[in-house]
Amino acid sequence: MRRIGYTSLAFAASIVLGLAASNVATALDGRDCVPPVFTPAGTGAVLDLRTFNDCPTSVLTTLNNYPALISIKDDVLDCYGWANLHTWSFSDDGVSRAIFENCSHYRYSCSFVLEGPTNSEGGLRVSPWWNTWWGGSPVDGRFMVNAASGEIACFGGRLPFYSFTGTYGLRYVKGTWIWMEIAYNPHSLTAADPATITYTLNYGGVTYTSGQLAFDQGSAGEDPPHGLWGELWPATVGGYFQVNMIPGDPTAWGRAQWANIQYWSDEQATPARATTWGRLKTLYR
Repeated sequence: MRRIGYTSLAFAASIVLGLAASNVATALDGRDCVPPVFTPAGTGAVLDLRTFNDCPTSVLTTLNNYPALISIKDDVLDCYGWANLHTWSFSDDGVSRAIFENCSHYRYSCSFVLEGPTNSEGGLRVSPWWNTWWGGSPVDGRFMVNAASGEIACFGGRLPFYSFTGTYGLRYVKGTWIWMEIAYNPHSLTAADPATITYTLNYGGVTYTSGQLAFDQGSAGEDPPHGLWGELWPATVGGYFQVNMIPGDPTAWGRAQWANIQYWSDEQATPARATTWGRLKTLYR
C-alpha cells in the first residue's frame, strides 16, 4: 500500500516543469539503454526526514558522515500515532537526490543496525518514479530488517519479492550489525532479458544471497515515460528507517545506523566484503 508523504506541491510542480522543459529525446533517455546512458557517481548522500511524521514533537538527532556513517535517532516517541519515516539517498551534488535510470548499473552495501526500545524497521531502498516524479519522498522498494518480528525481506515498489526469513529461516535481532548489499544490472531491459537485482547479506559471519532476480513488466501506462523492465526511471536509491511510537512514554526512542557505505557505478566493480566489528568500532573513536 502506498502512503502519501509530507511533501510540498511546490516541489512537485518544480519536478514536473523541469521534466517538461527538457526536449523529448532527453526526457526519454532514462527509460532504455540507448546511448547516452547514465549512472550516478554516488559521491554524497542527502537526508529526507519525517516523510511520515505521526509524531511531529519527537526529537531528531542525525549524522551524515557519508560514506563512513549515517545515523538517525528519533527520540521522545510518546505520541499516539503510527510511525515516523526517515530516508537517505545517494547524491552527486550534496543537495539533491541522484536520479537513477533504468540502464544505470550499480552496486552498494553497508553494515546496518537498529537500536532502541521501539519497534522499528529499516535497511536499504530502491524507490521508483512515483516516489520522485510528482515530488514524492522515497518510500517504496525496501530491503528490510524488522526489529520487532526479526523478518528480513525485500518488497515494494518495483523490487522483486524475496524473503531471507522464508528461504533461510533468518531472523534479525535488534542491536546487532548486519551487512547488506544490493546489486542492480539492467541487462537489455527487454522481456527476454529484463533488469535483475541481487540481494546479499552477511549475518553471524555467514553470507546469504538471493541470486539474480528478474524484474517483471511494469504497467503499460508507465511507458512512456518511465520504462517497463527495470527500476523505472526516475528512481532514487539509498536507505530508510521507520520507527513506531510507544504512546505516553517520553523515554521511547529508536536509532538506525548505516556504516562503511560502499558504492560502485562500474558494472565491472569487485563485490564488496562484509565489514568486521573491529572496523565498525573505529567509527566511534
